[in-house]
Amino acid sequence: MAELLRVENLVSGYGEARIVQGVSFAVDDGRSLAVLGRNGVGKTTLVDTLIGVTTRFSGRIVFAGADIAFTPPYERARKGIGWTPQERNIFRSLTVEENLTAVARPGPWTVKKVYALFPRLEERRTNMGRQLSGGEQQMLAIGRALALNPRLILLDEPTEGLAPIVVDELLVALRELARAGLSMVVVEQKPKKILPFTDHAIVLDRGLIAHEAPSAELIADPAALDAHLTATRKA
Repeated sequence: MAELLRVENLVSGYGEARIVQGVSFAVDDGRSLAVLGRNGVGKTTLVDTLIGVTTRFSGRIVFAGADIAFTPPYERARKGIGWTPQERNIFRSLTVEENLTAVARPGPWTVKKVYALFPRLEERRTNMGRQLSGGEQQMLAIGRALALNPRLILLDEPTEGLAPIVVDELLVALRELARAGLSMVVVEQKPKKILPFTDHAIVLDRGLIAHEAPSAELIADPAALDAHLTATRKA
């Protein structure tokens, strides 16, 4: 299987602050990576660096065979990286459908296909972004990223702060994306939510990878996973 993303000795942060402290990993085409760890260990900074909105001090980011470390965010999107930040960043003054069509690029992910994945969005297609619930906004943020027809999608805590019933809907959709072979990097604090549909996982602690293993291995040994996350919390 061809390698899609490679990160080598990445050091990054905001301003002069170095938060990610030398991280290396790879994601193959059609595979998914879970990024685990408590708040403040560098998960969001890592994802933000992959899309290009942090200060990168050193290290390489290679996507589809090309070094994109100096590539601006809009060009990374054009190259095939979709991004759903924690803040969602939907266009609040546009309708659901306008949010999707405004960024749509040619490819298999049409507006119609996004509606099939998230039927609730089709029901609210004429509603403004500001009129949506938190869960609906998250669905729209993911749908908008899909409308770009990315080869890789970055999801930063997609279930955070949502009602359990909405979380279940989102997890079903993410499993479908994984089955369809869309490569993903998914940040999450609660591993049981995302390990079942990711292939590999890393646990961050103080900007470093504290543990790395196949997702199936961590699912089969929850005590080991808890030990690593507990150690991270104590740090």
